[in-house]
Amino acid sequence: MAELLCVTQRSLCPDDFLERVRRLAQAKPQAILLREKDLGEADYEVLAREVQERCAPWGVRLIVRRYADVARRLGVQQLHLSMEELRQAEPEALAGLQTGISVHSVLEALEAQQLGGAYLIAGHIYETDCKKDLAPRGLDFLREVCQSVSVPVFAIGGVTAERVPELLARGAAGCCVMSGAMQCSSPEEYIENIITKIIDKN
Repeated sequence: MAELLCVTQRSLCPDDFLERVRRLAQAKPQAILLREKDLGEADYEVLAREVQERCAPWGVRLIVRRYADVARRLGVQQLHLSMEELRQAEPEALAGLQTGISVHSVLEALEAQQLGGAYLIAGHIYETDCKKDLAPRGLDFLREVCQSVSVPVFAIGGVTAERVPELLARGAAGCCVMSGAMQCSSPEEYIENIITKIIDKN
């Protein structure tokens, strides 16, 4: 079945961030990717442990961004990197981790797969407030990426429950939500609506 990944950005959160994470996890997406690009490794690890504690009761995976050593210390199997971070990483530093990569072109998707990416997050697909100055890459881009690689591809950028069927129809293995997950008034209902669409499509 297709998967739903929640991506965090605590600066978008209008209320208590960790309580929102708990409510998102309670609705049971497959994973929560702790993005938080502004944090150094020590501060990131402290927050990651707190997020992990709120994910665990619901069986929701934590995905660590950038810091491979943090992932290992927390017993997390999944790591997420940008293309630049992947290019700079020593292969042994990523050993034993399932590494996901953010890509923005078919060429990047092919390179990420060649360098060992286990899954890709491709975007942004639709217009989104997070990237107001950049035109969306669209559904044709998503289809081309999905067709060019053999690893799972997740769509990100402007994802809503109503758009899930057309994303999966283009070959996406699932989708990622960030702004909506961080800003919606009812995290549980928001996640449940998207999961319902995923189940219906499957």
